[in-house]
Amino acid sequence: MQQTVRDLVEVSPVLVELGRRFTAAGHQVHLVGGSVRDALLAAGSAGAPVAPGDLDLTTDARPEQTLRVLRGFASSTWNTGIAFGTVGAEVRGERVEITTFRADRYDRESRNPEVAWGTSLVDDLARRDFTVNAMAVSLGPDRTVTDPFGGLGDLLARRLRTPGTAVESFADDPLRMLRAVRFVAQLGLTPDDEVVAAMTSLAPELGRITAERVQHEFSRTLLNPAPRAALELFVGTGLADVVLPELSALRMEIDEHHQHKDVYTHSLIVLDQAIALEVAGARAGEDGVASPDLVLRLAALLHDIGKPATRRHEARGRVSFHHHEVVGAKLVRKRLTALKYPKDVVEAVSRLTFLHLRFHGYGDGQWTDSAVRRYVTDAGDLLPRLHVLVRSDSTTRNRKRAAALSATYDSLVERIEELAEAEDLGRIRPDLDGNRIMELLGISPGPEVGQAWRFLKELRLERGPLAPDEAEAELLSWWRSRA
Repeated sequence: MQQTVRDLVEVSPVLVELGRRFTAAGHQVHLVGGSVRDALLAAGSAGAPVAPGDLDLTTDARPEQTLRVLRGFASSTWNTGIAFGTVGAEVRGERVEITTFRADRYDRESRNPEVAWGTSLVDDLARRDFTVNAMAVSLGPDRTVTDPFGGLGDLLARRLRTPGTAVESFADDPLRMLRAVRFVAQLGLTPDDEVVAAMTSLAPELGRITAERVQHEFSRTLLNPAPRAALELFVGTGLADVVLPELSALRMEIDEHHQHKDVYTHSLIVLDQAIALEVAGARAGEDGVASPDLVLRLAALLHDIGKPATRRHEARGRVSFHHHEVVGAKLVRKRLTALKYPKDVVEAVSRLTFLHLRFHGYGDGQWTDSAVRRYVTDAGDLLPRLHVLVRSDSTTRNRKRAAALSATYDSLVERIEELAEAEDLGRIRPDLDGNRIMELLGISPGPEVGQAWRFLKELRLERGPLAPDEAEAELLSWWRSRA
């Protein structure tokens, strides 16, 4: 496998030339970190060396020396990370980041290191987060592989360890604990016992990480093809108690007198099923379905977070969660806002949470056309996601009941399609515009125009498209009744 690492360099002309240039200038330069890890994983699946994607290099050259080596070779360079020793460059259409050996110290109060240049590759690798990211291959003539912490063996064994003690590593930078969660989802690695113990004991330290960085790592975890094991680690170690306590709260106790479905496990199953439907829909080219879909996955995971606050024990051992979709929508908006998600994501996930139970009032198809129109209108452009969420929310093991629910939702989708052929369901508006409203009623722009517009929209939702003269008669009748 070490030969595979060496061969990685040869499949990239850019790396070969960079190695030649740094060596000629008297400097070491190595391909390092995730570049080596991901290229090895790709090589393992392809059976041959595969050119690395992102090119992350480390060198003993100082940033100003790196810039001199790149002069006349790189088409462009950028210095946004130069304070941390990183020079970015574009070479023959490929992006490269070259960082000077580091020997940083952390203050343990923030995650900001005191930047210090190093002189040793091994020392530089020792300060990295995990052993699978602490491997390097020289771009010099010898193509030396440096793996002082057994990262290659860990990668082959799908094991996640830290170069030093896990406690020291996570105390230096608590965000590494969330990266451990992500690597479980992204790379299929299993953290060793020391890593899990350190995550559990240091989970409260995540409180000193900015919400933006926490949200970024959590989202990256959720966007992987199979994030469930990672989420179980996230909750099991107590990290979720700091980042997303509403998810941990779904692990409600179930006693022998008040049986109900395990809401936490149910939510993870809904997420699994939503991802499967999302992927299948995207492959089939279904309208409005993309993969991976952060909004859908957040909604699938969080759609029931209103249940703990609304749980009531009823007669004969029954349990109810009345209006948990209303409470859940508010909790989603509050938590995702605190995590600095964009406003459109917050509102979309909150609305899906609010709407996910609406279908259960459909029964065996008793909805009127008006109710179907309102379902579509309230969902708006979220309708394809709502379809997936509602279908995924059926986790019953009773095959007969599951088939019945699926068939009933199929019938609702057919109703929507039939109505959509007869009228523009995607853009339901009043049959009269604002100018005609003002002309008929003899009023000027103001609140009354808005009230009339809303009356006509409700009429449109209730009865479908009206002829202009019929809409005008209804508007005038409404206006007279107000007077």
